[in-house]
Amino acid sequence: MTSVSPAKPADAETRGSIACVGLGMTLGSHLSPLSRSYIQQADVVFAALSDAIVEVWLEHMHPDVRSLQPYYGDGKNKSRAVTYREWVEVMMDEIRAGKRVCAVFYGHPGIFAWSPHEVIKVARAEGFQAHMEPGISAEDCLYADLGIDPGRLGCQHYEAGQLLFYDTPINPSACLVLWQVGLVGDRSMARFSTGPEYRQVLVDVLSRDYPLDHEVIIYRGATLPIEQPRIRHVTLRDLPAVDVSAEETVVLQPASPLRPNHAVRKRLAALDQAMASAS
Repeated sequence: MTSVSPAKPADAETRGSIACVGLGMTLGSHLSPLSRSYIQQADVVFAALSDAIVEVWLEHMHPDVRSLQPYYGDGKNKSRAVTYREWVEVMMDEIRAGKRVCAVFYGHPGIFAWSPHEVIKVARAEGFQAHMEPGISAEDCLYADLGIDPGRLGCQHYEAGQLLFYDTPINPSACLVLWQVGLVGDRSMARFSTGPEYRQVLVDVLSRDYPLDHEVIIYRGATLPIEQPRIRHVTLRDLPAVDVSAEETVVLQPASPLRPNHAVRKRLAALDQAMASAS
């Protein structure tokens, strides 16, 4: 995605700034005290959130909340890349005007979010203060809800399209987490879903490393306190026939055990013995 070109550096007296903060995934439950203070102390708040209810909740915290959702337009034939550049420009306009800006994103503002990284880069290049405050992400909720410890067997994360567009190696001995499967195969960045034919291409790629009867978990974390996470189990071969939204994540547990590296183990044993002899 093309970067937004910075303007001339700001004067030292300019007080414009931006903080990109994460609201977390579940309304009201995940907002940190520091992120809350950035919201409350801002002159203007921009919001890119997952639910209109969440926007209404945010409006109770600040009198000037401006939704970024309308920049998507009618959702037809407009690339999201254009929308995200527009987000950066509208935020930079307020920063250049000397405003303290807070941009609020659902989940973590730095995960699957181009605009927060870009606006921080542009703002810093122009001499403004810019900061990202992390939030609880969908990945964090996934580990908790599915009982996965990434430190036990390892965990690899990919945007699903990366497996189709690039020769991407997969380690079937570790967990595999695939993001945005509902959009897999879309090269236009203008669609909000793709059909079963596209998911079949993904299955064909995955079948090189996983048997077709391997279990697939389709997961979506709760966004409202009254909700429960949505967890579905299907086989890999059945994935194309199942509707998967852009907000859902696909998880494949390991299909094979970890393979011991006997050569390295032997080397480490020799080091242990040498250290013991020297002590």
